[in-house]
Amino acid sequence: MTGAPEKSDVPGLTFEQAVAELETIVQRLERGDVALDQSIEIYERGEALKKHCETLLNAAEARIEKIRLDRNGKPAGTEPLDRG
Repeated sequence: MTGAPEKSDVPGLTFEQAVAELETIVQRLERGDVALDQSIEIYERGEALKKHCETLLNAAEARIEKIRLDRNGKPAGTEPLDRG
């Protein structure tokens, strides 16, 4: 690659880092001032970043739960967050 970070470092990025880099990639591609070879490289990195973000979001969603309260207002258990 031409100075761009390798796709292998993507799993080490936080969600926020991945989204910020993905936004930068989208802006560069939309401007159209990137050579074809480099466009393909950064597009591939963008795909890896997108998949990483999806993985992180799915993992976070799996951990998020609504707290259900009993009649006394105490947590009685949990239930999955609605996906609607």
